Amino acid sequence: MSEVIRLLPDNIANQIAAGEVIQRPASVVKELIENAVDASSSKVELHIKDAGKTSIQIIDNGKGMSAMDAQMCFERHATSKIEAAADLFNLNTKGFRGEALASIAAIAHVELETIEKDQEVGTKIEIAGSKISLQEPCSRANGTSISVKNLFFNVPARRNFLKSDNVETKHIVEEFNRIALTHPEIAFTFSHNGNVIHNLESAGLRKRIVDLFGRNFNNKLVPIEENTDLVNLKGFIVKPEYSKKTRGEQYFFVNNRFFKDSYLHHAVVSGYDNLIAPKHFPSYFIYMDVPSETLDVNVHPTKTEVKFEDQRNIYSILRSTIKLALGKYNIAPSLDFEREPQFDLTIEQQNSPIRQPEIKVDPTFNPFETSNAGQGSSNKGNSARPMPNTLRPNKKEWEDFYEITEEELTQEEDSTNQEIAFDKPQQSSGSKIQIHRNLIFVQIKSGILLIHLNRANERILYDDLMEQFMLSPIAGQQLMFPYEYNMQNTQKLEWENNATHLKRLGFDWDWQKNTLVLSSIPSMLEIEYVTQCLDGIVEKITHEDLDKGELVHELILSLSAAATNYKNKVLNEEELNYIVDRIFQSEQHQYSPSGNKIMSTITLEELYKYLS
Repeated sequence: MSEVIRLLPDNIANQIAAGEVIQRPASVVKELIENAVDASSSKVELHIKDAGKTSIQIIDNGKGMSAMDAQMCFERHATSKIEAAADLFNLNTKGFRGEALASIAAIAHVELETIEKDQEVGTKIEIAGSKISLQEPCSRANGTSISVKNLFFNVPARRNFLKSDNVETKHIVEEFNRIALTHPEIAFTFSHNGNVIHNLESAGLRKRIVDLFGRNFNNKLVPIEENTDLVNLKGFIVKPEYSKKTRGEQYFFVNNRFFKDSYLHHAVVSGYDNLIAPKHFPSYFIYMDVPSETLDVNVHPTKTEVKFEDQRNIYSILRSTIKLALGKYNIAPSLDFEREPQFDLTIEQQNSPIRQPEIKVDPTFNPFETSNAGQGSSNKGNSARPMPNTLRPNKKEWEDFYEITEEELTQEEDSTNQEIAFDKPQQSSGSKIQIHRNLIFVQIKSGILLIHLNRANERILYDDLMEQFMLSPIAGQQLMFPYEYNMQNTQKLEWENNATHLKRLGFDWDWQKNTLVLSSIPSMLEIEYVTQCLDGIVEKITHEDLDKGELVHELILSLSAAATNYKNKVLNEEELNYIVDRIFQSEQHQYSPSGNKIMSTITLEELYKYLS
């Protein structure tokens, strides 16, 4: 018999390992920055080009490596952090598998320069496809510099699966944020294509959050802290009024390691109770410390999933801590169940003598008497009689009120026997009525059609803008005075990454550092709703991975949602007819682009039930 099972060559085994550990440029960034942190660095620099596809460089001032360690770090399963299996359950560092550098070297060109502290000569290594092409002495500052170029150069199929530069950059930013939040004591620098995105100095946790996500975050944060034998909690949650429709900034850390956990996320959300709107998400930065033997971090190749030994009790502690923090800072409503409201008396009431209440009855009161109260002699001197000039209906008036004529009875029978169906509006005059400004009642054959005005306008404008956007740029209106909008560094980066689409929407701008200075906005957008429109756009491009089609949809959705607000006014008959006619011309007239219901039918049968 012929043998068919054989050992894989090292280069193929490394490429297979790379498929698990290195999924995209952000995976390389994560592994290399974690190594820099484990090297006791106080300063780390990240420089990328073309979303990391062309080049990723990490520079640190850590303890560096010897010549032998520099060569060994590229071998599979080579690590300085594990000597025995028991060490897997007592980990206080980040990278520990010994696969990262070997996997990266298998699919990219890597150049490493490193020097140990107090040494005069360091080591330089160049490696590609797991093969060392150069190893020689070098001179450099303390620490390590590692450059990764031409990622997936020998695995072109993997490179074809990478997303656009915008999406890949967003993933790198997220990995950078996670590590920067874990180690506020370390100074970080982050640049893309030569443009500095972040220059973070060593700081406390609150300042690190503000430096990453903007000055406005400072007033949104509520501190939390709880120490127990099972877990120590600290960090910040964001006030309920700043919850978002997207998940946004949600960070869990355990023993200085970022992780994701839907179960503990539910604990945070339930801690807010009913303080946030439906389909909104709170932001949080929560740090946990647990004994390392009660935590398993070796669950997933990217190490973003962990297992707790006593997760249920941690859930309860986390939930109660959130509730306590919201209550402590007077954010959540509180009730004092120990207080007796019966003793809430004014000083005047406390000093007055206690009197037994008297019940006074007017024995001559007749509800069917039509005379004015207070005019009859029987009521004189009675303090309990009704207020003057109040008419009392007599018995005949009550009978006349409830009497149903034969004509009315016939009309009711005819109407309830009508077929209940969704009809288009009747075109008779006066059949459309606007109530409370944002609702339209339309008379139809089977009853009443209720239309939500803002949602109908949103659908009409969205359809028009989408059709126009595909053919030519949307017209902009020049502003007499520039409009300023402050952004975070990462938001500015995403805005520029999507500049082509934003200019086609009618926006034109310049920058003053991180302030967007608009000189032109879409022609249909009122100036008072520009901020709302920009908030929606920035939220989408910053926190969601969108392909080209999804991006266009979200941009036009944000614009149409903001532009419809100014139409929330009293409409004349011609405008009402226009809205109703236009909404029925849309193929999607039942729902707005946001997914909300635009119209609903109330049948005559349902209307008469309200009167039964």
